[in-house]
Amino acid sequence: MSDEIKARYRALKDAIIEHRKSYYQDDAPIVPDADYDALEAELKGIERDYPDLIDPESPSVTVGYAASEAFAPVKHFVPMLSLDNGFSHEDMVDFDAKIRRFLKWPDDEPLIYMCEPKIDGLSCSLTYSEGELVRAATRGDGRIGEDITENIRTIKDIPQRLSKPHPHFIEIRGEVYMTKADFESLNRSIEASEAGSDGRKKPFANPRNAAAGSLRQLDSRITAARPLRFFAYSLGGIGDDWSCETQAQLLGTLKDWGFSVNPLSRVVTGTDGLIGTFEAIQKIRDGLDYEIDGVVLKIDSMKLQDRLGFVSKAPRWALARKFPAQQVSTLCLKIDIQVGRTGNLTPVARLEPVFVGGVMVSNVSLHNADEIKRLDLREGDRVIVQRAGDVIPQIVSIILDQDHDQRPSYQFPQTCPCPLATPVVRDQRLSGDEAVARRCSGEHECPQQKREHLKYVVSRKVLDIEGLGEKQIQAFLDEGIITQISDLYTLKDRELNGEIALKDRDGFGEQSVTNLFAAIDKARTIPLERFIAALGIRQVGETTAKLLARAYGSEAQFYESMRKIIMGDEEQIAQLSHLDQIGPGVVDALTAYFQDEARLSAYHDWRAHLTIEDCEPEAKNTPLSGKIIVFTGTLEAMTRDEAKAIAERLGAKVAGSVSSKTDLVVLGEGAGSKGKKALDLGLTIMDEARWLALLNEC
Repeated sequence: MSDEIKARYRALKDAIIEHRKSYYQDDAPIVPDADYDALEAELKGIERDYPDLIDPESPSVTVGYAASEAFAPVKHFVPMLSLDNGFSHEDMVDFDAKIRRFLKWPDDEPLIYMCEPKIDGLSCSLTYSEGELVRAATRGDGRIGEDITENIRTIKDIPQRLSKPHPHFIEIRGEVYMTKADFESLNRSIEASEAGSDGRKKPFANPRNAAAGSLRQLDSRITAARPLRFFAYSLGGIGDDWSCETQAQLLGTLKDWGFSVNPLSRVVTGTDGLIGTFEAIQKIRDGLDYEIDGVVLKIDSMKLQDRLGFVSKAPRWALARKFPAQQVSTLCLKIDIQVGRTGNLTPVARLEPVFVGGVMVSNVSLHNADEIKRLDLREGDRVIVQRAGDVIPQIVSIILDQDHDQRPSYQFPQTCPCPLATPVVRDQRLSGDEAVARRCSGEHECPQQKREHLKYVVSRKVLDIEGLGEKQIQAFLDEGIITQISDLYTLKDRELNGEIALKDRDGFGEQSVTNLFAAIDKARTIPLERFIAALGIRQVGETTAKLLARAYGSEAQFYESMRKIIMGDEEQIAQLSHLDQIGPGVVDALTAYFQDEARLSAYHDWRAHLTIEDCEPEAKNTPLSGKIIVFTGTLEAMTRDEAKAIAERLGAKVAGSVSSKTDLVVLGEGAGSKGKKALDLGLTIMDEARWLALLNEC
């Protein structure tokens, strides 16, 4: 893994999270959808190739953005997940091939799909009880959304009562949108007046922004005055008194109940059907009176959807095939370096602002030094910019002119841009000789690393402390009010004894200080996986932190194991190494972290202020709860990936290798050394038939 890959990964992650906030919470995206999708696709590609690199804030395992506190929170009955994206015909073919491999589908039997235009609007869920609309919510972060029930009731496309027959309980999902004609009319109305009925003076950037801004109004009368529409397309939770066999049948039923469903939706056969339908919809895209940014491909059979299940934040049975990105040219004014919270240095191109796909773009991550070298980018060059997937901006290429060779090549700095100006180092991979990202050697003393780390820890992803933005954190660091995380928890006492006076500072008042202290007090309890992710251990991202939390269960057990590992306890090292998706790089990163006296001291200082919640198994009271299972060989009834997914849903921990800690080994055809080792260790072993029988008991 090269230095450039790590730096690129960090830049991608930061950009995606920032753009999600702008898109989902602020309703004001700063980049086109195509650019965003390209960034997310690139990040997922890096994570597939280098799973140990997954960052604690990785967008690959999260959905949307946290719900606004302006609305009451709503917990979804079933999480509102997002879709994986595809950007080429090859991606559609690969999508079909992956499903076939997972299901062991016959080569000569085509799969049946539903193709639906991907509406560029705001996703929401509608809950009906005994046929009556009782609640509506935005996606939020996928788990918690915003209660927008009163606003949704103003949309004519949404029935207040379902026609019979209907289940006693059902959650219907779809997209709120605004037509192009209504969008243009609304903007003309805003521009013609000094201010709109809601005080708005600035026109909306695009129909999606207009729909989202209109729906997320605190006054439902404003929403009622806006021409919003709704397409229904899927289900969330549902009672046990109703079911359907296919996506096509579902769309027909939704239409019977009074919903609008997209008339361009089509059932197709195989990859030829997918490609042909995508191309047909793409051709008529510009002529539609609503914005679409791609086509959603879904397995039509609900039974197959259930078998395929989910991976991370997305279903295996669906793919969003996005339209190509838009491209424009602009000037690269300067290349700056940003320091991440673990010290990685990321180059960023400062551009002459340019409008791309409805969004003004002025900054583009260059990821790493190799990317600059690949582009041969120099300050003063004209560049081609696109929003990958219509979201995240990227520089595609430079426009060579007669002065390009006269401009000096970019030289990556040899010292960190932080005030310490410490040397920039190129690490050796924690396991192996391959060089990795350039980073500041100042470690935890680097002011910029410290600032970025604190920004992450107080964010919604970890402590969720409102009132501490980048400006306040920087000021507190500069003045020594905060030097490490634990100092947050002493602010109140220091305020009370007169050591500091926050309420007298710019940006703070008595009420804001009271709110800040309340948020900090609330943040004295934290789940184990968030605590591990927030430590800032290289190669331990959010996904890895969850794996560690599930493996150890409690902070006490986690810390005791780490203590033994740094002392060279072979059994503990083996136990950690045998966890599925935990490679030697993660083991070495954990060892390095807990051997660092300064970081260990900060760990204990922070720990002293916290109540860390144990990690409970995902499933309880099943024969597999808490069991460590290894699958080896070829299974006939299902793929190993499907077997792993089922085991994890039932509360088991799937390991990649056999050890004395393994509870169960499932042997498929051709099982090799793992089966022999299991026999030698006297472990519980079963064949696929017994495994299937065990599943029936669960």
